[in-house]
Amino acid sequence: MKQRLFIFMQYVLPHHTLSRLIGRLAECEAPWFKNRLIAWFIKRYQVDMSEALQEDPSAYQHFNDFFTRALKEGMRPFDSDPKAVLCPADGAISQLGKIEHGRIFQAKGHSFSLLELLGGDAERAAPFMGGSFSTVYLSPKDYHRVHMPLTGILREMVYIPGRLFSVNQTTAENVPELFARNERVACIFDTEQGPMAVVLVGAMVVASIETVWAGLITPPLRQLRSYDYSQAARQPITLEKGAEMGRFKLGSTAIVLFGQDHVTWDAHLKQASTVKVGQRLAVEIQR
Repeated sequence: MKQRLFIFMQYVLPHHTLSRLIGRLAECEAPWFKNRLIAWFIKRYQVDMSEALQEDPSAYQHFNDFFTRALKEGMRPFDSDPKAVLCPADGAISQLGKIEHGRIFQAKGHSFSLLELLGGDAERAAPFMGGSFSTVYLSPKDYHRVHMPLTGILREMVYIPGRLFSVNQTTAENVPELFARNERVACIFDTEQGPMAVVLVGAMVVASIETVWAGLITPPLRQLRSYDYSQAARQPITLEKGAEMGRFKLGSTAIVLFGQDHVTWDAHLKQASTVKVGQRLAVEIQR
């Protein structure tokens, strides 16, 4: 009964209004408010502040400053294998595997469209048909910056409007096409292993999604927008393997896509495996 009520509320709640309101509260700088909120959050979700560059919770300007906190140097060592594809975020593996018939596995009985995930452009989706995907869920306690799995040159960024359903296991099992329905930012890179997409998916109460090259992305007018970074007139944006590429303010999910026969997912990883930024997510296939 509780699960049914939770799913029902997911459909009827005003997703964006609620999320933007919470986003404003998360930017409140009043010490009496933000310090209590941060202290409650740390206790509720057992956040390990010993990893944070700034360990003192009261030193953060506001809740979002705390939520997107930097880590101390060396807290996330990168896998030293030059062929390793790095995990982009702290969290847990929601699913990983092959993209079959243009569909990405979501949960038992559910999958979603690769084409729709990337904004409905067939040319954009084509290189990933038959390829590989990994979905990483960031829980509230996790480090909420997203890093590059491989060195890449940014080709395109696409903002895709949508709903803001929660993205926990319950919604994955009950909301069809969940990740292709939520608001998201798809970042397409050219790498030595061909095209790579890192899709930052919003969720309930996610106030915004940011990238290091463009800042705040999620705009007030929810319209599909594509930004071409491949033009010769632009200075190429190259991000090194392991470099920060974006962050969530009240976070969600990162989906990594590769083309067919470019990577092999680490055999030790499976659904619900805990992962950290920089650990081996996959290995490049020699071509």
